[in-house]
Amino acid sequence: MALPEFTMRQLLEAGVHFGHQTHRWNPRMGQYIYGDRNGIHILDLTQTVPLLDAALNAVQQTVAKGGRILFVGTKRQASKAIAEAAERSAQYYMNHRWLGGTLTNWKTVSNSISRLKSIDEKLEAGAEGLTKKERLGMERDQAKLQMSLGGIREMGGTPDLIFVVDTNKEELAIQEAKKLGIPVIAVLDTNSSPDGIDFPIPGNDDAARAIALYCDLIARAALDGMAAQLGSAGVDIGEFEDGPVEELAAEETAPAAEAAPAEAGGEQASA
Repeated sequence: MALPEFTMRQLLEAGVHFGHQTHRWNPRMGQYIYGDRNGIHILDLTQTVPLLDAALNAVQQTVAKGGRILFVGTKRQASKAIAEAAERSAQYYMNHRWLGGTLTNWKTVSNSISRLKSIDEKLEAGAEGLTKKERLGMERDQAKLQMSLGGIREMGGTPDLIFVVDTNKEELAIQEAKKLGIPVIAVLDTNSSPDGIDFPIPGNDDAARAIALYCDLIARAALDGMAAQLGSAGVDIGEFEDGPVEELAAEETAPAAEAAPAEAGGEQASA
């Protein structure tokens, strides 16, 4: 299957090239910076394009081999896009708050997921025998667990690859992944550090439209990998009325991003 296509113009329209104010930069990102304009660093998209393509290839190949992708983005601008992209591509996500030990202490996390499923079953069955106070307490526990673990409740184990938006905010997630040898794809803004990132994507990590573009492309690459996996297993994808190929085709006909550079830059400058 071909990788999802994107153009330099799409990146520009989404504001991917806008970095942070020049005084907020990380010198390690110097190799990816083209220059500056009005006090804002500008990222070199001629480097972003092949690096983004390499990241998409990693996602496709991982899913094609039956691997799991974990989308991580807990900042406000990324939360919704992360969840929607992961769900659309049948992958997993953390978009509320990273719980320490999510990867390195998976056994404990699994116990919490089991508790969430148990609460779900009890409430679905009508919570018979419980007082009103007990039921309300159970519902509160359910909401809290669902917010923290809902995106990984069916993951079944540690992921094979993680995709991160904002390496500064998700530093703990990256540390846990590196400790376990899990490859990391990450969007790197001009105030980020590329150290320890296996598949860097130099780009704006604050503008909602830029984040939506990354998430869309990663999701489509995962769908490509899923289609390849089914094909190699001898499954006739054409038999599925709403199979991954049809979904992928529908996604590819939709615009990946509709953005104005001014909005993207404004979000960065005020960050």
